[in-house]
Amino acid sequence: MRRSDREITNFDDMVAILEHSDVCRLGMVDEDGMAYIVPLNYGFRIEEGKAVLYFHCANEGKKLTLMRKNPRVSFEIDGAHTLELSEEKRMCTMRYESLMGKGVIKELPDERKMEALREIMKHYGREGFDFSPAAVPRTILFSMTIEEMTGKTNIR
Repeated sequence: MRRSDREITNFDDMVAILEHSDVCRLGMVDEDGMAYIVPLNYGFRIEEGKAVLYFHCANEGKKLTLMRKNPRVSFEIDGAHTLELSEEKRMCTMRYESLMGKGVIKELPDERKMEALREIMKHYGREGFDFSPAAVPRTILFSMTIEEMTGKTNIR
């Protein structure tokens, strides 16, 4: 990282970014070898000292096809964006915090779907939401254990 003064190395600081960010961009490789990046809602929890992200999608589509074909994925999360102006210096900077990393995504079996949905809803402040039993089987849920993660901030 070029700006080592902005690097986040503390795991708890990275977890804090996961806690208050809203969108995770998941990167996959498409059939032409190009990056295919999708913004996703997510939930997460810490298991055995690693962050595990949860995602959902419909039971068909390009994202699902690519994840099943190659479960090795990358992700990016960012937030706390604030444009800071310096009228005196006639300059500006963007305050932010971000995470990037890699992991392997796994489709969850039916018996773990509700657990993953609960984590997603908890992340958005809707813990205890009662899902329709008819909707759950039509939803595909994935988990991704983060194997490698780096963080950067400009808000210290």
